[in-house]
Amino acid sequence: MLVLAVAGFAIYHSFRTVTPAPLPGCQAGTGEQAISLDPEQAEVAATIAGVAARHRLPRHAVTIALAAALQESKLHNLDYGDRDSVGIFQQRPSEGWGSASQLQDPVYATTKFYAALGQVRGYAKMPVYQAAQDVQHSADGSAYQQWTVVAGQLAGYFTGTSPHGVSCWYTPAGQANLAEAERQIRQTFGPAGREAVVVRMTTDRSAQKNAKSTAVLHVRRAAAWTVASWLVAHAEAYHLSEVRYAGFTWKAANGSMGWQRESGPTSPSGKTGIVAG
Repeated sequence: MLVLAVAGFAIYHSFRTVTPAPLPGCQAGTGEQAISLDPEQAEVAATIAGVAARHRLPRHAVTIALAAALQESKLHNLDYGDRDSVGIFQQRPSEGWGSASQLQDPVYATTKFYAALGQVRGYAKMPVYQAAQDVQHSADGSAYQQWTVVAGQLAGYFTGTSPHGVSCWYTPAGQANLAEAERQIRQTFGPAGREAVVVRMTTDRSAQKNAKSTAVLHVRRAAAWTVASWLVAHAEAYHLSEVRYAGFTWKAANGSMGWQRESGPTSPSGKTGIVAG
């Protein structure tokens, strides 16, 4: 079991080689192969990976979902589309996916996508574009193929197959909204419990005046980097400024530098702890 602790962070632009900028931003990966994301794109990618972790779906399922969302919305939660299509997958209320308001909830939309994917026989061995088309029933299913490589790379970073690969940067301001962050974590990863992604969450409030509080998450090891990446991707939304896990630290102010190996002692919970605050 792992421990995650949270408190305070942010996100950035489209798909190309990243050069750090003063504006809020995010990237998946490092160096010349890094994929640049704007804040909403990072949040959506993290949600797609998070819902998969909740249902214990394989990385290939995440790649398929990301390829579909990249083609349909470029990982943006759209309130418009062809005919009555809306949301990250451009699902249509008239086709029975749900109401327009439901489909603009990325957690709901992703859950519906995975439910439909689960009905595709043998999807785990299918080419990405074919499985995506069997879910989406698009006019041109071959369009998903162009996103196969990028979707696979993003899936690796956001599922933690390639650990400490998701980083964001912004200028922290105000106290972390830990209550709302915890609510959304439960919405994405499911209720806490012994067999859940998040086993339990606690809030550690410092006795020092004006000191930050931290949310501490005890997490299933296999999904720990998925949760850590979700926290970083949503950091600006909840004013998180720091996340630590497995001897690495991410800070909002220098997030463009990526996760840095801790030089001193690891978190109070030991080498497997993630702490943020």
